[in-house]
Amino acid sequence: MLNYIVWNVNPEIITWPVTIRWYGLMFAIGFWIGFNIVARMFRREGAPEKWMGSLLIYVAVATVVGARLGHVFFYQWDYYSQHPLKILATWEGGLASHGGAIGIIIAILLYSRFVTRRSPLWTFDRLTVAIALVGGLIRIGNLMNSEIFGHATTLPWGFMFPRSQEWHVFYEGVACHPTQLYEALAYFIIFGLMIWMYWRRNAGERPGLLFGTFLTGVFGFRFFVEFIKNPQVAFEANMTLDMGQWLSIPFVLLGVFLIVRSMRRPPVRIDYPDRWADEPKKK
Repeated sequence: MLNYIVWNVNPEIITWPVTIRWYGLMFAIGFWIGFNIVARMFRREGAPEKWMGSLLIYVAVATVVGARLGHVFFYQWDYYSQHPLKILATWEGGLASHGGAIGIIIAILLYSRFVTRRSPLWTFDRLTVAIALVGGLIRIGNLMNSEIFGHATTLPWGFMFPRSQEWHVFYEGVACHPTQLYEALAYFIIFGLMIWMYWRRNAGERPGLLFGTFLTGVFGFRFFVEFIKNPQVAFEANMTLDMGQWLSIPFVLLGVFLIVRSMRRPPVRIDYPDRWADEPKKK
């Protein structure tokens, strides 16, 4: 009986008349579902419907730009500093989740300043519920691309990745940890926990609690899973902690701080009119 799985899935769903890849589809599905989840939260609390359109633009732009620049500056600055036009070539790959997180944080600070005029924590607490789901779906997309897998393993759920050049170079004939699935499962669990906290425990009434839970859970897991993941770039090979782990530490510390802070302060009671602020009241 084989104790490994041969993962030979084509990353492209269709190639004509346009190429659609699983990764892009997972990204799009995540954004669509996430948008509807956040919209339901906003409506529950009586926010203006127009805020959602602005939020979508801020987050979409910040995610792509931040993730790209994160990869450029954190992982391959030596290359891109010599080939600056290649920074625009996102279709060649190269996105960093930590860069995306920083981009979204900056975007929400601006969004809160110019659109909602509320504390950024109000938006962060609701948005990160959806981001946890999107993160899990993106890792499924990584699996479909046969990328970002882990070290060799003899566990029965080890994966072989014949479509990966990296696998052929370093692990030919050997199964590896499907770390994409590990992360996806962790993010889906965090998403479920945050949904329960918001809808059943009114966690939105404790500013920073949901955001802190997201940061601690997602980046805490990311820190530990990096021990069995392959380096993304060559310079990480001899590092005790890789770049992903060093970048995760500040997010985890911020998450713990927000959780402790939110639990030490009295809750902020919220009315739940369950309608948009610009929607006529029901008679």
